[in-house]
Amino acid sequence: MRGFLKLAVRAVSCIPRRPFSGGRPPAPLGGRILTDPEDIFQHNMWDHVQWTEEETEKARQKAEENSKEKIPVEEQSKYDREAHKYWDRFYEMHQRKFFRNRTWLFTEFPELLPPDTTGLCLPEQEQEQEQEQEQGGGVDSCSESGNREKQQPCASSTLTSHMNTFPGQHAAFRILEVGCGAGNSVFPIISTIRGSKAFLYCCDFSSQAIELIQEHPDYDPAVCHAFVRDICDTASPFPFPPESLDIILVVFVLSAIHPVRRAQDAVRALAGFLKQGGIVLFRDYGRYDLAQLRFKKGQCLSENFYKRQDGTCVYFFTKDEVHHLFSNAGLEELQNLEDRRLQVNRGKKVVMHRVWTQSKYRKPCLISD
Repeated sequence: MRGFLKLAVRAVSCIPRRPFSGGRPPAPLGGRILTDPEDIFQHNMWDHVQWTEEETEKARQKAEENSKEKIPVEEQSKYDREAHKYWDRFYEMHQRKFFRNRTWLFTEFPELLPPDTTGLCLPEQEQEQEQEQEQGGGVDSCSESGNREKQQPCASSTLTSHMNTFPGQHAAFRILEVGCGAGNSVFPIISTIRGSKAFLYCCDFSSQAIELIQEHPDYDPAVCHAFVRDICDTASPFPFPPESLDIILVVFVLSAIHPVRRAQDAVRALAGFLKQGGIVLFRDYGRYDLAQLRFKKGQCLSENFYKRQDGTCVYFFTKDEVHHLFSNAGLEELQNLEDRRLQVNRGKKVVMHRVWTQSKYRKPCLISD
């Protein structure tokens, strides 16, 4: 009977979400399917691309070939130890010009919308899903289908704070973006949540990146707190207490961290800041993406982990690896997808295979007596 009562009072957590306009939500990971090869240059991107066995084997062989010659072990540690220097140099050189604003965020991750979304203005999304330029690749739009029914948060989801005051303490909905860079997610989010009861935290271990955000004319301390933080340094404090966040956004961040030595500890530490029912939103590079296959010999640090010419690093995930990262941190899977697409350069008549991973993981609710 005791076990039955525990199940009876269990609350399934989800933040109430704004419904999609126009009725039916988008198809998962896009709905532009290439049915006639003659149409391939009609658009910049085709979704749900199935690889042949020959294409898969060719990609595997290419990755195996460019991994044969590893960077000497005595040199490898500096790319961990001095990572912030390489990223500071990157942002000092490119400023805000390298990446485009992620106006697709709220279509792809509607969980970012706070419960009080009535009257909020979402960024306009381009008709043609243009690619956002990422280091060595691009990020495109992908969406989860299905009706988003209004659900209640966990019954026990209360803020237990050891801090008397902290930025955003009066907010009803708190978002953290880790690895925020120069603010290409930050400013679309600020624009959207302004006027609501939401608050955004954003951090990066590049002080140069955080300066770019704080100096931006749209930066608003009333709705955002930007700070320097290395998420691999699990001992340093965050400016908010444990179990205080509704959403953690992790987009093209974990791929820059050593996949074995550091990523798991970072994810486990981040999970401790989620409320019960809070959600991690993740998107990153997938195994055998074009960006991986372009690497030359001598740039490999370890299997599927590479150093770019500018000293920054990148890892290419499988779905199973993503699942282990988040489930080992005590989170439950809501979505874990591999996004395979054809990216088309219509001017040069070039077709490129792209692979990304997209996932959503939730911190489960405790079962109360």
